[in-house]
Amino acid sequence: MPQELRKPATPYKPKKGESYMSSRQLMHFRNILEGIKIELGQDIDRTVHTMQDEATIFADPNDRASQESDMALELRNRDRERKLIKKIDETIAKIDTGDYGYCDSCGIEIGLKRLEARPTATLCIDCKTLDEIREKQVAK
Repeated sequence: MPQELRKPATPYKPKKGESYMSSRQLMHFRNILEGIKIELGQDIDRTVHTMQDEATIFADPNDRASQESDMALELRNRDRERKLIKKIDETIAKIDTGDYGYCDSCGIEIGLKRLEARPTATLCIDCKTLDEIREKQVAK
């Protein structure tokens, strides 16, 4: 997530006796997710306008190759952001259905601190750790 784009949200401080994923907590995370989504959309729009403005045909093959390389990198980054927007939309849908904040694998609470760090998290820290260990074993 592009943390450098946005000011970090104030961490949520639950009130004493407040239940996990209360309406206040859900609203807090919805606001964070929608803020990230808006900033990503603005960044994508800026990139499109910049690429249109900088579309120059260079006579020098090295300059042309450099420009194409820069554009390819920029497009790759925007594609990652597009995928993140899709994931944010899926996460907001989970908030709407009441499934947000619970692990997709084991069903336990993901935890406020983990969700503050990664609002689109779908796995608790234990399941994510196991998932990463399995990935490493398959990659070898």
